[in-house]
Amino acid sequence: MSYTFKIYNSIFELPLNWNAVVGSRNIMLSKEYFNALEKSAPDNMKCYYMGFFKDDELIGGALFQYLDFQYHSTFQKNQVWCSISNFFARKFGKDVMILGNNMLTGQNGFYFDSSKITFGQMVSLLDEAVEVMQKEKRKTALIIYKDYQASFIEYFQGKNYQAYFRFSVQPNMILKLRENWITFEDYLNAFSTKYRTRAKAARKKIQGIVKRELDLETIKKHQAEMNLLYQNVAENAPFNTFFLAENHFEKMKEYLAQNFRIFGYFSNGKLIGFYTLILNNNDIDTYFLGYDKALQKEKQLYLNMLLDIVEFGICHRFDKVIFGRTALEIKSTIGAEPVEIFGLMKHNNKILNPYIERIFLSVNPKVEWIQRKPFKSDF
Repeated sequence: MSYTFKIYNSIFELPLNWNAVVGSRNIMLSKEYFNALEKSAPDNMKCYYMGFFKDDELIGGALFQYLDFQYHSTFQKNQVWCSISNFFARKFGKDVMILGNNMLTGQNGFYFDSSKITFGQMVSLLDEAVEVMQKEKRKTALIIYKDYQASFIEYFQGKNYQAYFRFSVQPNMILKLRENWITFEDYLNAFSTKYRTRAKAARKKIQGIVKRELDLETIKKHQAEMNLLYQNVAENAPFNTFFLAENHFEKMKEYLAQNFRIFGYFSNGKLIGFYTLILNNNDIDTYFLGYDKALQKEKQLYLNMLLDIVEFGICHRFDKVIFGRTALEIKSTIGAEPVEIFGLMKHNNKILNPYIERIFLSVNPKVEWIQRKPFKSDF
């Protein structure tokens, strides 16, 4: 018995049974999702796929992403400090290889059939795969293992990982949907008076706004508007490692079909906001969104989007909603709770690598926030 792996440059090279073994377990590792990525990846991103085998049997798969920062402005705000930060970011980390998915929060970078391999063997195999990618595809300035659950820490304690800096940024905000929430009203009734009043007040502010799901043809029609609304949100972030291609939402809908959903908000026929969801078996992953900044506060668009996502999850009987690692406090007001995740990082320059923790913390300052507890104490 032996474990081996193989690198694939395109989805057309993947084994015929890839989806049966890997893609069906996590849609973000499916051929359909990879196809959408290939057709609409950010300009500075290149994807590779890897299959893992026990003898000749496919038992797992992984996604590797190469990001090039040579001509990408990671820090967005128009300030002198951002220009300086971009200069040092390019010098320190001009490119990076990520084992994982930089476009999503969570452990979406690999899957193994746990009946065919132990966790220890799996981590060792991933480590070998990283080394081979660096040798055969491209050696990068930085290597990152992205978004591992806390239970994986014990598997990264060996000497192979002594050179890696273990980091944790903001947690993943997740809302577990209770079985007794049959309707959206059941969910609101689980809130304390303060938060239930707040949610209902937000609902009143969006009256007159028409919300509807967008099909593929409608997405194509509104693609330019959606990109502008998305940029409103993306450019407000102090740190961005990529920007979506203009056709990204179209391609996601084209290849993921009913597993990718877009809902738009219209005022007098004009698109003023939207959010996107990826339906991943029993879970919902929130994806990118956008809104008109001038109307966001007045109509409380963002809070209403969060509430609408919860309502969708309840009505369609999903287990949980994965909200990601941004806007932590407002997500906690609708019941999402923080789940800690970690990553590993190493610089291939042995002189720079000892300073990686200090540099990382300087460009990723800790975000202070207050976790809200919206549910009744007896919930």
